[in-house]
Amino acid sequence: MAPFEPPHTVINGFKERVDALTVQGDRLYIGTAVGNVHIYSINESSEEPATLVDIKKGISRKAIDQLGHVKDINSLVVLSDMQVSLYPLPEISTPTPLPKAKAAFSFAIHTSVQHLYPDGTDKKPTGAEFSTAVSVPSVVTDLVVGCRRKLVIYSWKDGEPQDVKEAALPHSARTIAFLTNDIVSLSYSPTEHILFSLESLTATEIATPPVASVSAVAISNMGMGALSGLGGYMTLGLGAKAKPCVTNVSSSEVLIAKDNDGLFIGVDGKPSRSARIDWPAPPEDLSFVAPYIFSVLPANTVPTQPPTSSPQPSFVPSPVLQVHSSISLNLAQSVPFPFSDANPPSAPTTNYSVRLLTASPFAKSPLFVVSTPTDRTAATVEGSSIWRFRMRPWSEQVDELVNAGLYVDALALLDTIDVAVLPDKDRRRLAIQGLNAVARFKSGDFDQALNTFIELNINPAKVIALYPESVSGRLSVPREQWIPLFGGPAPSISEEPALAASEQVDSGGEEAASPPVESAPATSQSPPSTGLRSKFTKYNPLEAIRPSGPKDPETASIASTKKAGRAAADDYARAIESLFKYLPDRRTKLIGALEAFHITPAHSHRHSPLSESSPEDLRDIPSAPLSVLTPDQLVRYAQVVDTALFKSYLIARPGLLGALCRRDNWCEVSEVEEVLAARERFPELIDLYNVRKMHSKALDLLRKLSDKELDMRDKLGPSITYLQRLGPEYIDQVFKHSLWVFEQDADMAFEIFTSEEVELAPSLVANFLEGVDPKHCARYLEFLIEERNEEAPQFHDRLAELYLKMSLDAKKKGDTDAYQAVYAKLLTFIDTTNRYRLDRLFSLLPTDDLFEAKAILLGRLGRHDSALELYVYRLRDYDKAERYCKRIYKPDADTHNIFLTLLRIYLRPLIKTTDDLLRPAIALISRNGARLDPEEALQLLPPLVGAQDVREFLLAALRAPVFDTKVVRDISKARNEQVARKLMYLEANRVKVTDSRICPQCHKRLGHSVIAVHAPGGEVTHYQCREAFSRKLKEMRHS
Repeated sequence: MAPFEPPHTVINGFKERVDALTVQGDRLYIGTAVGNVHIYSINESSEEPATLVDIKKGISRKAIDQLGHVKDINSLVVLSDMQVSLYPLPEISTPTPLPKAKAAFSFAIHTSVQHLYPDGTDKKPTGAEFSTAVSVPSVVTDLVVGCRRKLVIYSWKDGEPQDVKEAALPHSARTIAFLTNDIVSLSYSPTEHILFSLESLTATEIATPPVASVSAVAISNMGMGALSGLGGYMTLGLGAKAKPCVTNVSSSEVLIAKDNDGLFIGVDGKPSRSARIDWPAPPEDLSFVAPYIFSVLPANTVPTQPPTSSPQPSFVPSPVLQVHSSISLNLAQSVPFPFSDANPPSAPTTNYSVRLLTASPFAKSPLFVVSTPTDRTAATVEGSSIWRFRMRPWSEQVDELVNAGLYVDALALLDTIDVAVLPDKDRRRLAIQGLNAVARFKSGDFDQALNTFIELNINPAKVIALYPESVSGRLSVPREQWIPLFGGPAPSISEEPALAASEQVDSGGEEAASPPVESAPATSQSPPSTGLRSKFTKYNPLEAIRPSGPKDPETASIASTKKAGRAAADDYARAIESLFKYLPDRRTKLIGALEAFHITPAHSHRHSPLSESSPEDLRDIPSAPLSVLTPDQLVRYAQVVDTALFKSYLIARPGLLGALCRRDNWCEVSEVEEVLAARERFPELIDLYNVRKMHSKALDLLRKLSDKELDMRDKLGPSITYLQRLGPEYIDQVFKHSLWVFEQDADMAFEIFTSEEVELAPSLVANFLEGVDPKHCARYLEFLIEERNEEAPQFHDRLAELYLKMSLDAKKKGDTDAYQAVYAKLLTFIDTTNRYRLDRLFSLLPTDDLFEAKAILLGRLGRHDSALELYVYRLRDYDKAERYCKRIYKPDADTHNIFLTLLRIYLRPLIKTTDDLLRPAIALISRNGARLDPEEALQLLPPLVGAQDVREFLLAALRAPVFDTKVVRDISKARNEQVARKLMYLEANRVKVTDSRICPQCHKRLGHSVIAVHAPGGEVTHYQCREAFSRKLKEMRHS
């Protein structure tokens, strides 16, 4: 997984000694020891990677120690002979020496975009006049020059030079590195470093932690010749002081090489990381190409790979260029000189020095490395070579880290990449975060993994697939397929698949499937350290004396099995507990998202079941925010979540199962009903059926369970209660499943249709009950009319007709008791209510039977004479006939002669009869004589009837003031005629209203106002004055 491509030679056989190098665009500027600047054009083609453009000779009389570029003024910065000068590009002529930057040892350039306020600072002014100040982005470039015991700061803002700043120092800065726009690191020596603020011109000491010194033994282990290259051609004149190795590695920290350790220092002057880089030997040079740290290690200091078993380890006989990741500090690449693909590389015949010359101050690829023979003669003959290290594409580096399972490193690498360089950075980040969550899940960090899944809006079907079949069902995916499920690479054929535990854990009598997790690292795994301290630690000398005999295989197997079972059970329990946090969160948000489409869990029965979608289709639903998913996708999400929550409760929290079953949910019933039935959790299963509107299954289960009960109430009660709660839309199921209840106990079954919880269509219920048994229908209709005060004629008609039908059927069957009971109900009903249609019912009565019913109906129709004829001639029930007359008799109504009619029926029969009707006639006269017209009654009596038989009647008639009655009647008639004549006179009166007529009450003209005429004088007033004038007239009459 080398992040850089194999280096290629850009320039070979460069005869002058290279001391400085910088890159600007496609130009490579090389400063030499004789004061010349060579300009090359860098080409991407491998045939001729660099073309000489120009040579500027005599730039300086001495060696050019450092080169740089100031973009604001497009000038080349040259440090030579302890003087810093600016050379305009591209001519590189007419230098501009910086007068204050004399006796210079080093410089550093930093360019940034800063949002500055009018006062030139990046802090908002507090004065009232600046309350509306707005910051303006500006390009600021700082050139910091380390001179003898002072620091000189040149700066440009948007190309305009600013005031030069100077600050005194206790020592001379040999190396300068920027941490932030304002803070730089100054290195006086390899062991003396400070932080300096360019704004406040103050210094902060760097507190470097102590490191283990390199012992003589360690130096001896470096191998012969490790220090052989220190006295050659390249070290002439440089033996006075070693150059400090410092480089900035981020926007807030620098890397300082202190002996064998690389320490990271933050802006506060303290170590910013507890970890450090451990080199086999102190590095000779450092450089940084984000996010990688380059270091050059001397020859014979880096052990060969892999270490041999010989007592004396072998070392690479040439300098080695190591590349560490600044994120994980892992060794990412090690390239020994000569730079070739040979493994191991062949040892060079001549000692070489390798130096890092950063390509640009922006820590961007490529990096240029200079190799020069240390021998003067060899250097003169061969010259120097400039190598180019080009970084592999970011996408390849990220993919390699992902393929290796180093997801944390991949995410950290993505953070250092600009979106312009990697357009799909955001997509990759989401994908890798998901894979890292899977890795965490594997390692047992369930809470963090599930929190990440929530943040990334991962498809719940994929998350649930990480659990065993007891939770995920058919969504379950083998452990080795978890990474491909989340978009990662598929495992290679050579990889041995991870074995999942297959034991079942028994908890409280409930079985649970094997846990889905094993102990595995969740984060990136570092390759073996390459330092001397850790190189041979795995070779423990105690292993030689430790007993190696095998243990008893049976004992070892039993012990390992028990331990693995306990660990698996613990992991399984923690995984389920984490799921209880994940699923409710998803459930709540899904309910809200579905409500936006007016879809609620109460509508779950209207959607296709989860079983109609394949596991692949469910896992292919995009992992996206809920707001962008379609209603169908949201429904599938909800079904997956509720089903998994149901199974999780069933496994770990069965006490919460009932509450979930009683609430509207999206649970897939087909996946849980068998488990519930097997565990005999029938109440929860019935509640689940009810919520999901699967009433037929619930009622079938209730009927099956009733076989175990002996008491009839316990046997039928649950089914009756369930049926009572079903609404009108399930009336067919109510009818179907109530039949067996009627077979068991009709009275209890009748309770199904008299419940107050829901109201079924009465007509449909009546039709059903009539099909079961007409008496049930009659009982139901009676309940409607008497208890619910039903007034619709159709139910009254139906009840009457049902009574009639039942009466005729009972009479045909010869069931006298039933006939009498039902016929009595019919008579009472038609005689006491008037909501039914008389003519319809009368038309249904047989012509030769049920005469009493006919009589009642005829009386209701106003045909009282016909009704009385039936009582007398057909029924021969004279008492009922007389009671009938008493009930309808009204002196001042049409029925005032009803007794006379009955008497006429007795004494003037219309049909031939052998019955003696005189006796009931005389009894009628004797009991009701006052209600009979004496004259007409006497005319109806046969001549042979003696006065003694009607003595009481005659005496009452003689005592009646017949004369007085006639006089009063005549007087009343005359009075009525007089009043009528007077009324006609008054109605004939007229009044005339003219424009000049005045209201006698208010004395204003009547005009066109509403008027009132007062009797008897005919006075005319305004309508509103009528009451006052009436009172006035009344007072005048009484006075």
